[in-house]
Order: sequence, then structure tokens, then C-alpha cells
Amino acid sequence: MAIGQPAGPPASAQQVRELLALLNSAGHTDFRDARGPMGFTQRQAGGKFTRDEAATFITQLLDEQYSPTTTISAPLANVSTPRAPTALQKTLRSASSESLAAELQSRGWVVMEP
Repeated sequence: MAIGQPAGPPASAQQVRELLALLNSAGHTDFRDARGPMGFTQRQAGGKFTRDEAATFITQLLDEQYSPTTTISAPLANVSTPRAPTALQKTLRSASSESLAAELQSRGWVVMEP
């Protein structure tokens, strides 16, 4: 294997699309935007993944999505960079508690004061 070459077959287009969709739902715009927080290498930030790498990151993002108390840890690096709040997060922070509770109730959630 040559230096800098991925160790394994390339990820399928479906895996790359799914990974990008999960990154978008996590608040990132693209692979380069997620490079620091996710611990992507320069190659991965360019959208190049092996099948195993893509599967690992997809699993990590799905775990984070369904377990909000878990933090995303970078599997390939020990660097953790805080993310800037997204536009949605800024909007939600500026909304009143009453309007947020009303929206959740309209979606079928049960809301109570802490």
C-alpha cells in the first residue's frame, strides 16, 4: 500500500450521500466543515472514504442522533473543536419558552415546566 492511500475499497455513493445527510442534520454544511469536530483527515474532508470509514462515521452519527447525551468523539483523531451555533440553534435560543412549548405540543409532545 502506498503512503497516503486508503486501506480498503472506496465507499459507495449511497454511503457518501447518507453520511453527508447525517452531517447536514448535525449542523455541518459539508465534509470540510465537519473536518475538525468529526476528526476527518484531509482526504476524508474532500469526500473520499473507504467503506469501513464511512460505515464507522455513519454509525457514530446515528448513535449521536438517537442518544442526545452522548458526545461525538473523533475516532481517527483526539482533536475536539467546538462548533459554532447554526442559524437554527440561534433562532431557537431567541424564541420564548412559551412559543417553543406551544410548538412541541402542536406536534404531540407533552410539555411541563422544570
